[in-house]
Amino acid sequence: MSNTAELDESLRQAILAKPDALLDDQSVMNALVSANERAMGANIVDLRGIAMERMEARLDRLEDTHRSVIAAAYENLAGTNQIHRAVLRLLDPMDFESYLSNLGGELAEILRVDSVTLVLESAQPEQDAAVQRMDQVLKVVEPGFVATYLSQRGGGDRPDRQVTLRQMECGNARTHGSKADYIRSEACLRLELGEGRLPGLLVLGSEDPHQFTPQHGTDLLAFFAGVFERSMRHWLS
Repeated sequence: MSNTAELDESLRQAILAKPDALLDDQSVMNALVSANERAMGANIVDLRGIAMERMEARLDRLEDTHRSVIAAAYENLAGTNQIHRAVLRLLDPMDFESYLSNLGGELAEILRVDSVTLVLESAQPEQDAAVQRMDQVLKVVEPGFVATYLSQRGGGDRPDRQVTLRQMECGNARTHGSKADYIRSEACLRLELGEGRLPGLLVLGSEDPHQFTPQHGTDLLAFFAGVFERSMRHWLS
């Protein structure tokens, strides 16, 4: 009587009918390779099996990288489309008050943030009625506020950089107003408003602590800041 296990005839016929399916199934092939190694015994080194294991590990890494690249490409495309929509929305308002109202409305929805605040430095502390009406989205502050704000809370020693991303335990009441207690991350876009004018700042706040972190890229936000600067120069001229 043979000691070799016999293959069920129906299974044997199925394998012979579709051998490619067997070769394409990685789990089945791993089981066959393991069975072959056991049959050879412990004193035999199967170099071909070792090479296959290394190739499988390399293939797994390549597949992971491939998936990561595709996911990043989709994310970048979605981010680009989002910024394009936001730029188009900036061009719609016909007056400055509508422009400011738009910041905390549709623009905030497009950018998927919970707070949008425009900070303008001014040597004149008095605020007219129009500025007071837009207090939720427009903050007029003393000269030097922008540099100080960018230097604190993880801003580092580069207050002059155009985009600063950071996380926090809660937002600053001067920039985020009544929503400050819920803000966990923010993007600060420094604005150069033209020769002879003090700098400004556009602050985007989110309740999600992972929406804006120092590890994220800033190219798209830098582009948006450039567009916003130019639109603000138009309204201030």
